[in-house]
This record gives sequence, structure tokens and C-alpha cells, in this order.
Amino acid sequence: MIGSLQPWHVVLIVAVGFLLFGAKRLPDATRSVGQSLRIFKSEMRQGVEDAKTAAKQDDATPVESGTNRV
Repeated sequence: MIGSLQPWHVVLIVAVGFLLFGAKRLPDATRSVGQSLRIFKSEMRQGVEDAKTAAKQDDATPVESGTNRV
């Protein structure tokens, strides 16, 4: 969907942003969105690393054998 954006779409989005936030607040709003995306990405990376660490620990735990119960 992002690949189908044409230049006039971007102009329209920027114009709506100016109307909603005004020229003074728009840079602060975009900065906040950028910071939020960076935090989200870093948390996602940390979650992936935690999952890999947990998987390695699960593989390293010994499995009990000979416990056949009937």
C-alpha cells in the first residue's frame, strides 16, 4: 500500500497535517512520532533477543529419560 503513494498523496497528507496541527506544532508532532517509532523498534528488537535467549535456554535444559509411567 505504501508503494502505491503518489507525490500528490504526500502533498495532501502534509496539507491536512498543517490544517490539523498548524505550522508551529507540526515539527513537534513529527518529532514525537519519530521518537515513538524508535522506541517501538528497540522494544521489538529486545523482544526478539529475549525470545532467542529463552529458546537457547530451553534447548540447554536436560531432558529426563526413563520415566515411563503406565
